Amino acid sequence: MSDIKIRAKTKNDVTTVKCLMSHPMETGLRKDSKTGEPIPAHFIQEVVCKAKGEVVMTASWSGGVSKNPYLSFKFAGGVEGDPIEITWTDNQGQTQSASTTISS
Repeated sequence: MSDIKIRAKTKNDVTTVKCLMSHPMETGLRKDSKTGEPIPAHFIQEVVCKAKGEVVMTASWSGGVSKNPYLSFKFAGGVEGDPIEITWTDNQGQTQSASTTISS
């Protein structure tokens, strides 16, 4: 169901992280077109990025984020070869993590 694709590049002491997360991101407001029943809410609530084990970004989301969200952010520091880890947790308690290393 879920997958995270990450790219991280550093230039001039600034690291840019880009990631694509596979997730349905259901708000709980839509109805099933066949049954008319509400589709239960199922969305990412928190995304955390760590560089070398230290948190460099935390995002708190709600159901207003689109399906398969894309996230891009920058942080100061990071060198080629440093590990980057992205972890999300959704409102149903599911979690997914992926990691990569910074390139130049």
